[in-house]
Amino acid sequence: MFFRNLTLFRFSPAVANDLSRLDEALAEHRLRPCGPLEMFTKGFVPPVGRGEHEPLTHAVKQCTLLTVGGEDKLLPAAVINDELHRKVQKIAEEEGRKVGGRERKRIKEDLLTELLPRAFVRNSRMSAYVDKKHGWLVLDTSSRKSAENALTQIREALGSFPAVPLAPEEGPRVLMTDWLANGNLPAGLTLGDECELRDPATATGAIARCRRQDLDAEEVKEHLRNGKQVFMLGLTFDDRISFVLGEDLIVRKLKFLDVVMDELGDSQQDAQAELDAGFALLTLELERLLGKLEEWFGLPRPADS
Repeated sequence: MFFRNLTLFRFSPAVANDLSRLDEALAEHRLRPCGPLEMFTKGFVPPVGRGEHEPLTHAVKQCTLLTVGGEDKLLPAAVINDELHRKVQKIAEEEGRKVGGRERKRIKEDLLTELLPRAFVRNSRMSAYVDKKHGWLVLDTSSRKSAENALTQIREALGSFPAVPLAPEEGPRVLMTDWLANGNLPAGLTLGDECELRDPATATGAIARCRRQDLDAEEVKEHLRNGKQVFMLGLTFDDRISFVLGEDLIVRKLKFLDVVMDELGDSQQDAQAELDAGFALLTLELERLLGKLEEWFGLPRPADS
């Protein structure tokens, strides 16, 4: 249940009010299986359970969990091209003629029609939740493209969902470089053991990556003195959550530490109770972290237009 990455968007109070119809809207966009000639399908699946009539959202207080699903046919281009080459070669040998571009295109389309129904299907799932009280859309991915695709699915279901990317008032790269270079970390925040430093002034973008490294070490400071800036920084918040924060403000390698997991316990009797407990703890912990990110980097909630 616990997210491993966080890609974040924000929305206004008016947009939050419109999310009261989320469950009904998603029901019309439930994931369906790929048809024989379809390359992929996208839609929503239940956060818990697999039944066709399971609810597509799960709410705890002002936070609502949902899951974006997909089915993709695995039909590598190399397989199609090899089969196309074989058919073209056979025509050339048997009929003694060259296959033109238009005919090659038709043969390729026929191959897709022949091979698609037999292709393997890969399932994908991405968890996300909306925090209506504070105006956050939180997606469990470190891929901006995957996050945008999931957001598109939500927008299609709702008809409109004007959630916007983060627009920090404080430059994350500059701020994190100061944290690492001068130790000026906000209260409750401590350095982890990894970072990525880059020279922003060069076209080649010289990169230094540190893992399992004391970030107060002199060799790290030397990179900073030579002009490199922090593009990713490992951090720990309140001794409860560790993560790697990027200059794009995507949270990677999110991990809830033992003190948090101990609070979850193991007394849940079924999947529903386990989901309730896990999601409540997740959103409570992230509410505090996201509030601090808002404070540190200046991430105001969009106002109603």
